[in-house]
Amino acid sequence: GKQVKIAPLPTRPTTTTTTTTTTTAAPTTSTTSSTTSSTTSTTVPMASPSISFVNPDEGPTAGGQATVITGTGFTGTTAVTIAGTSASFTIDSDTQITATTPAHAAGAVAVAVANPSGTDTFNGGYTYVSMPTISGLSVSTGPVSGGTTVIITGTNLTGVGSVDFGPTAAASFTVTSATQITAVSPAGAAGAVNVRVTSWGGTSDVSLADEFTYV
Repeated sequence: GKQVKIAPLPTRPTTTTTTTTTTTAAPTTSTTSSTTSSTTSTTVPMASPSISFVNPDEGPTAGGQATVITGTGFTGTTAVTIAGTSASFTIDSDTQITATTPAHAAGAVAVAVANPSGTDTFNGGYTYVSMPTISGLSVSTGPVSGGTTVIITGTNLTGVGSVDFGPTAAASFTVTSATQITAVSPAGAAGAVNVRVTSWGGTSDVSLADEFTYV
């Protein structure tokens, strides 16, 4: 018989569909909040100084004495004057200043403290005292056992706080006037010593007039 060839069926083309989905983000809105802060500054005025007292309130005419001024409102102090003359000073606290006295003639003077808010003046707050002097002794010799009464003559003897026979304090003494002191000699070694007196004005200088000899 006759062979019949059957041709294969044609292949149907395959269609591929690709779907692309694009997502668009919604726009973002950014809001910035600005806050303005206002600060009010209040300046408190500096307190004016006020002096209560001065200690010590006496010293030598040569100056150089440290004295403590007590009061209030001393923070910010710009000047301290004693007898109208500028004094070196240190602010220890709001209530205390240590000042060094300048030289000045004898007598009571004003102490003043100043800061940008004002000045306080303490009239008569400090007294300059003249250095004491010795011009003679009523007795210039005495026993080593002490006990000799000696009248000391000189100047500026008011306020004398100590009398010494050489290195030893007098057994006792009495200031009888600005020019006279009665003292009792202490025990001492044989030989000459100088009698010296001390007050806020300083210590008397050594001289032949104040020589006392133990025998």
